[in-house]
Amino acid sequence: MANGVRVRVPATSANLGPGYDCMGLALDLWDEVGVEVLDRPGVVIDVTGEGADTVPHDESHLVVATLRQGLVELGYSRPDAGLHLTAVNSIPQSRGLGSSAAAIVSGLALAWGLARPAVPLDRTVLLTMAAAIEGHPDNAAPAILGGAQLAWRDSDVVNHISLAVNPSIIFRVYVPDRHVPTALARQVLPRQVDRDDAVHQVLAASLLVTALTTSPEHLLAATEDWLHQPYRRSLMPESVALMDSLRNHGVAAVISGAGPTVLALGSRDQLDRVSDIDTTGFVVHDLVLGEGVHFL
Repeated sequence: MANGVRVRVPATSANLGPGYDCMGLALDLWDEVGVEVLDRPGVVIDVTGEGADTVPHDESHLVVATLRQGLVELGYSRPDAGLHLTAVNSIPQSRGLGSSAAAIVSGLALAWGLARPAVPLDRTVLLTMAAAIEGHPDNAAPAILGGAQLAWRDSDVVNHISLAVNPSIIFRVYVPDRHVPTALARQVLPRQVDRDDAVHQVLAASLLVTALTTSPEHLLAATEDWLHQPYRRSLMPESVALMDSLRNHGVAAVISGAGPTVLALGSRDQLDRVSDIDTTGFVVHDLVLGEGVHFL
C-alpha cells in the first residue's frame, strides 16, 4: 500500500446542448490533487486556486468524503487514517465545468492509488463508482476517460462510447463570475415536455454525434436544445444573452452543464469571427480536448 499519491483531473462540459445527462467532453483545464497518509487521525486540507476560500476544510470536503468511501470499497486497511490533502485548483466552482465530478473522480483515483498502487487504474471500475455517486455519467465519463464521451447507465453498469472529435473543432469557454448551483438548475426543469420539443431534441441529439465526428458543418443545428436550457434562462441571463449572440453569429454555443459557463464549438475561423463580441463579465479560455484523470 502507498502512503502518498497525486492525480490530475480535467474540467468537463456536459450536455453539449441536446445530450442531456449522457454526453460530455474533457477540456485541458486541470485540478491537481494529492494525499498523504498521516500517522495521526484527522484531516489537513491545503487548497490553492479556485475555491480556496470557500471549500470546507474538514471531512465534508468532497474529495475527502469520496476518498474515504473509495478506500472502504477498495479494501484499504486503514480507511479512517489521518490524511493530508493538497489541491491546486484551476476548474471554476459551480460554473458548469464539472468541478464536482472532478472532485469525485480525483477522490476515487486517489483511493485507488493508495489501496492498489501496483495495479493500473481500472477506468471502467472507477466510472461505475463515480456514476453511482453522481447519479449520471455525463461528467464522470470524460473526466475519467478523456475526450468526448457518450455514456449511459444500464442498471448498475455504466456503458460508454468514445467519440472521435473532428480535429477542426476547437472549444472556447466563457466563464462568468456568477455561480449557479446544479441543484437549483435541476429544480426549474419541468417533469413533462411538449411532444414536438421532444422530437426536436431526439433529432438534435442524434445529429450531434455526427456533427462532432464527421460533419462539423452541422454543429449549429446539432447543439440546439429544447429540454433544459429554455427553462434555465432566468437563472443566468447574461450567459443566455451571450449564447444567443454567438448563435446569431452562426457559432454553435451552449450552456456548459448546468451553467452558467458558455461553451462555443467550431473551427478556428468561426471563433475568430466572433472575437469582438462583448464578453464583459466573462473570463475567456480557448481550450482543446483533455485526457482523463491520471497519476502524477
